[in-house]
Amino acid sequence: MSEWKIVEDKLKSLPMTSKDARAFVRFFFAGASECEIDKQGRVLIPTNLKEYAKIEKDTVVIGVSTRIEIWSLDEWNRFNNDANISYEDVAEKMAQLGI
Repeated sequence: MSEWKIVEDKLKSLPMTSKDARAFVRFFFAGASECEIDKQGRVLIPTNLKEYAKIEKDTVVIGVSTRIEIWSLDEWNRFNNDANISYEDVAEKMAQLGI
């Protein structure tokens, strides 16, 4: 919840006079859902999020810094095999950001 609060505060600080900021905040919060972990350590993913992520059966769970991402296995494979992703270009852009 502390990580969620950080993101929430950042989004609340966006200028609501900006059409793009309003659209993003609306999209982001409309899809948000607090989920509970059951006694076996499972999380029930809400139907709207499963549909958005195109999750039907197999999933991939990845750690990304302070959060996790849950992907459809097919979408994850598509993302990783995308010919448009150039890791050299990404690395160069990160270097330009000082990372």
